[in-house]
Order: sequence, then structure tokens, then C-alpha cells
Amino acid sequence: MARTTGSPTAPRVSPPDLPDEFASADPRRGADLIAARLELAGTADLAHSTLEQCVIAADVDLLDLTGATLLDVDIRDVRAASMPMRKASLRRLRITGGRIGTLDLSGARIDELELRDLRVDYLNVGGAKATDVLIAGCQIRTLDMPQAELTRVGFEGCRSDEVDPRGLRATDVDLRGLDAIAFTDANSLRGTTLTTFQVQQLAPVIATGLGIQILD
Repeated sequence: MARTTGSPTAPRVSPPDLPDEFASADPRRGADLIAARLELAGTADLAHSTLEQCVIAADVDLLDLTGATLLDVDIRDVRAASMPMRKASLRRLRITGGRIGTLDLSGARIDELELRDLRVDYLNVGGAKATDVLIAGCQIRTLDMPQAELTRVGFEGCRSDEVDPRGLRATDVDLRGLDAIAFTDANSLRGTTLTTFQVQQLAPVIATGLGIQILD
């Protein structure tokens, strides 16, 4: 993939556009909520809901946002064992602080997403189409990106044990701020930007992919 001057282009992420006042609301499947504040506990089913200009705080076992539409939403200090957002549509979503066991964004359509100061055991963006994503100050045990289409994605001060990029289609994806112990497939990193040190770490994986035997 040809690189232009100034590549990689940084993600264009802006904070959610939120009102000055919110009305309290209860979660329900298929809800249509505008300017709402949700305080969630236990199990919260918001699958296939539409949330616009909302603020969410959650200490839950399950926060189900499967197939939901989120526009200008701020999620703060979340504690969730599981947070499925499969096939969700996200625009200007910010998740700040807390810990999530499984954050499943597979198949999602994403336009402006910020993840900041989070601990995530398993982050799945497989098959997602995402533009303008910033992940900062996060610890991600396993990051899966198979068949994802990512444009203008950046990492700042992040760590991960394992990254699976198989089938990744990347444009302006900057991995220099991601300290990863292992990438499962270096050949799928076309279109990304790495530091010299990261490339040196990946050399054995790259050699294996090219059929090169390394012996000292």
C-alpha cells in the first residue's frame, strides 16, 4: 500500500456532544433514549436500542448493546464482565475508566470511538468497519482483529499480551503506542505503522511466514 507524506494520519476523534441536563432512564431492550442518564447494575439489556446524547455508568455482569445505535454517548467508570456490542452502529462513543471482561465489537460499524484508561481482558473487533479510533492508556490482554477494516486508528500508551490481526485491512493504523508481547500473524500487518524495535521483535514471526529458517 502506497504511503503518503505525513502517514499515518492520526484519528479524528472528538468528544461526544452532550447536553447540560439529563433525565434519568431505565434500561430496556429496544429503547429509544435521548439525553438520558443511566445508572446500571446487575444485568442491563439495551440490545437493539437507540441512545443519543446519553451518559452511562455501569457496574454489571452484562451490558448488552448488541445491534444498538449509539450517537454521542459517554460511558464512564464501567465495570462489566461482558459487554457485547456486536453489529452495533457507533458514532462519537467514549468509554473512559474501569474494567471490562469481554468487549465484543465484532461486525460493528464505528465512526469516532475513544477508549481511554481501560482494562479489557478480551477486545474483539473481528469483521468490524471502524474509522477514527483512539485507544489510550489501556491494558488489553487479548486483542482480536480478524477481517476488520480499520482506518485512522491509533494507540497511545497501551499494552497487550496477544494481538490477532489475521485478515486485517488497515489504512493509517498506528501501532507504535501498543506494546504487544505477541502478534499471531505479522504478514497481516500491511498498512500499519510500527517502530524499529517492534519490527525487530516481529522478525522471527515474519521469517516464519516467509518460510525462512533461522539458525544460530
